[in-house]
Amino acid sequence: MALTKPRIIELLLITTVPTMVVAADGWPSTKVLVVTLVGGTLSAGGANAANMYLDRDIDAVMRRTAHRPLVTGAVSPRAALAFAATLEAMAFLSLWLMVNFLSAALALSAALFYVFVYTAVLKRLSPQNIVIGGAAGAVPVLVGWAAVRGSLGWAPLALFALVFLWTPPHFWALAIRYREDYAKAKVPMMPVVRSIERTSRQILAYSVATIGASVAFGLLAHMHWVYWSVAVLAGAAFVGLCAKLVFSPRAALAMKVFHWSITYLSLLFVAMALDVVVH
Repeated sequence: MALTKPRIIELLLITTVPTMVVAADGWPSTKVLVVTLVGGTLSAGGANAANMYLDRDIDAVMRRTAHRPLVTGAVSPRAALAFAATLEAMAFLSLWLMVNFLSAALALSAALFYVFVYTAVLKRLSPQNIVIGGAAGAVPVLVGWAAVRGSLGWAPLALFALVFLWTPPHFWALAIRYREDYAKAKVPMMPVVRSIERTSRQILAYSVATIGASVAFGLLAHMHWVYWSVAVLAGAAFVGLCAKLVFSPRAALAMKVFHWSITYLSLLFVAMALDVVVH
């Protein structure tokens, strides 16, 4: 269970279900919903387990990750890698055979991108690691849409952009809090190779771009008052907190940005599902 990073998977599922509701213009097929959630969970869990396999040297150095099973020896590296590969195979087959090939291919592509592009390369080499690597975490909305429609379009691409742009302020805020940890492990996260002040300005810029993507989605998907009310109010609170961080770049405030970013994304996706149900 620890290898799969269940708290991260939980956030991915929060974005998948509402996306499927919007794509179906109502409650989707229960079978498709369940299989998509199970397949998405298996795929994300496999990617996270592979991430722990590749990052076990970094995790051993960082205080925040020193308790992970590959560091403590609770699981062997070989067993973790086999577990990751098994989950990915199960995810791909279940989505392909019981939903459609597009959703299976998208889920697999996200996992491969997260493991081989972000974890193996970008995380260790570039301060833009989470910006580019964040694309993997934005793919579940495409998986959910494709599972219902069997195709993609501008609305799901706007949702993809929203989650993609949301990821840097979410993760950089956490990285500010654990800046010393990342520096000790020689991981070039933005707050490590740039000042906290500069990172905070980047966080604000991406938060504003995120709100722009939420507006684009609302227009493309023809959302109503439920969605727009939450998008405006929660979005304003998100940007406001990020702006406050620029003027007072402290770790404690950065953690408030981190936690509110999760609340913001959850509220927005719940609102879009409710918007469809209400109307």
